[in-house]
Amino acid sequence: MTRVRVTAPRSAARPTAEPRDSAEESAVGQVFVRSLIRSQLRLALVVAGGFLLILGAFPLLLGAIPGLAETRFAGIPFDWILLGAGIYPVTGISAWLYIRSAARNEARYRDLAGDKVMLR
Repeated sequence: MTRVRVTAPRSAARPTAEPRDSAEESAVGQVFVRSLIRSQLRLALVVAGGFLLILGAFPLLLGAIPGLAETRFAGIPFDWILLGAGIYPVTGISAWLYIRSAARNEARYRDLAGDKVMLR
């Protein structure tokens, strides 16, 4: 019995890590990158805080309106419908706002740093 080794053909060059762009290596470029990171963090905290605030308002809504928690539609309690169907649009809108604003932040960064910068 002979052994046969099956391998892929060797490539001429191995992929190497890309060198950092010149805009990121300069002091001004580092300020731009830090500014982008801060703005993305601020955006994430604002969107997450707003989402949690709205999510926390659902139980308050049920407690504020008397008799709402006992209301049933088609045999299903209203609070289940509110939590089951009301949360998904809030989640979708929060995600859409975050993605739109994050893309705007990145576009501003590219405009400031120049065309040489590629976000990884």
